[in-house]
Amino acid sequence: MLRLDALEVSYGPVGAVSGLSLNVAPGEVVALVGANGAGKSSTLKAILGLVKARGLIQLDGEEMAGMPTHLRVASGLALSPEGRHVFPQMSVRENLELGTVKRTVGATKELLDEMMTIFPRLRERISQQAGSMSGGEQQMVAIARALMSRPKVLMLDEPTLGLAPLIVDQIGELVLTLKKRGLSILISEQNAEMALDVADRAYVLETGRIVKSGDSRVIKADPVVRSAYLGFEEETV
Repeated sequence: MLRLDALEVSYGPVGAVSGLSLNVAPGEVVALVGANGAGKSSTLKAILGLVKARGLIQLDGEEMAGMPTHLRVASGLALSPEGRHVFPQMSVRENLELGTVKRTVGATKELLDEMMTIFPRLRERISQQAGSMSGGEQQMVAIARALMSRPKVLMLDEPTLGLAPLIVDQIGELVLTLKKRGLSILISEQNAEMALDVADRAYVLETGRIVKSGDSRVIKADPVVRSAYLGFEEETV
């Protein structure tokens, strides 16, 4: 469904992503994990065309490189950005409506009804200003807004950042729910434990390069990867 090959991203003379290749199969959850500054967010932004990049970016066999962001969204890519970036003075409904691609009244109502099913709490707050909501509720708005475009691949950039442990668990459950609906998901997370728990496969990034990839359970159990790249401290006897 999504394929990257030899992706390169630089900010001036500073390289952020170097020679990155990965793929996401239909209905698969894939995690990008690594420390802050590893290149996770830059990778997602490059896929959506928010930063300049070199290399192959293919969605469902269609080449995305050189295509403007709005056409990539129309083709089936969607991003829930780091920090959520809801429009604070706008209502939940207005935020969600901004995510639609085909803005007919019937299509928008159908999508809103679907989001209210996935996110029941948003139904109660549909007319509330997004900026007055809790961080967890704003994250739901951000993810729902991305889903309003009916993406083929949903990208989640640090969806648990700054959230309480209970809400982190809810985000993990949401990812699994969306997977059951057949959605392909690429999730970038510093919270490696959560990401590896919900992902089928994972790529470990360090300074813009993939240093390990494979089954998420195998990566999570690897003591070298856990210590060097994921920030897990091993118990000592």
